[in-house]
Amino acid sequence: MTNYWPNCGYQTLLSSSDGQLLVTDDFLRTYLQRPELSLVPESCDAEKALHQRLLDDPRAVITEQEIATMQDEDIQENYRVWLRYRARLLAASSLENFYMSLFKGDGVDVPPLFVMQLAQIFVRHILGESAHPLEVRMAELFFRAQKITVLEDSIVMGADEDVVARNAQAGESGNIMDLLKGKSMLTKSADLDVLYEDNAAEYWARNEDFDYAVQLNFGHEPMNHFCRVLEKWIKHFLGAAVRITPMQQINDPKWSWHVGLDAAATEILNKLYNKELLDAEELERVICLFRLDFIDEAAVAKAQQGKPVYLAIAMNDQQQLKLKPQNLLFNLPLAKAS
Repeated sequence: MTNYWPNCGYQTLLSSSDGQLLVTDDFLRTYLQRPELSLVPESCDAEKALHQRLLDDPRAVITEQEIATMQDEDIQENYRVWLRYRARLLAASSLENFYMSLFKGDGVDVPPLFVMQLAQIFVRHILGESAHPLEVRMAELFFRAQKITVLEDSIVMGADEDVVARNAQAGESGNIMDLLKGKSMLTKSADLDVLYEDNAAEYWARNEDFDYAVQLNFGHEPMNHFCRVLEKWIKHFLGAAVRITPMQQINDPKWSWHVGLDAAATEILNKLYNKELLDAEELERVICLFRLDFIDEAAVAKAQQGKPVYLAIAMNDQQQLKLKPQNLLFNLPLAKAS
């Protein structure tokens, strides 16, 4: 059993009898330690007092007048944003209920960083303590953008975008950068910066560094583990049992439903479905296709029963993969609740 991602805040939450996550005071306190709200040497007395009050009672009622007494206007706005976020958290019956509510109505009104943190917490909860390390690495796609590089022999590699950018800014030629610029991962003899089945256990020692690259080609184990994470995500939020399998192409004259797992994939799948012509560059952005089948047909809208749903991930113009896991929660052809 491994306690991975210990700094994501998951351990401060409680789990209800039905497996839903419940907000605690300690969870709220984690936000007060974030850079946006933590104290700095320049913090004024009013900010220090307010910060301490919230540490003592994270649910304390804070007035606009109290916020306005702080000298730094940016800090004032940070507190306003967080207090609005806190109010919505506390009004929801569970963290899952809050997350689902974010994507309804007029759009997401909380910082994207908070939304990504919630996705990390959810996959941590869903995967549990006995997850396969490759499964955990592929779950990073749910909350961290990946930089995609296509090497010779059509090898598709993904590496954490922040790590790649940080190495580039530092002027380092670390293993990830070497990998992304190299000819083939197969030419590297013992590069632990590439995570694969044989060295997967090495992930645990660096689980919060997010510095392992991974191969994303069809037919390779990381994509199979990615499918398992997707299945568990759907089961947890929607209660629907599904089976997801990677595929190389869609040859289905009765294609009736699809879901892009990111903005680029959504655009490409829409064009393919509508029989629009795509140029070679657009098609090359597709990283992998998937087929989703419902195990429980009762969960599916009647018109879609017995038919697969096609999924895809793709890189955008900046060679980024930015997963939108909420797409799977709102765009599947589910039967309406009675």
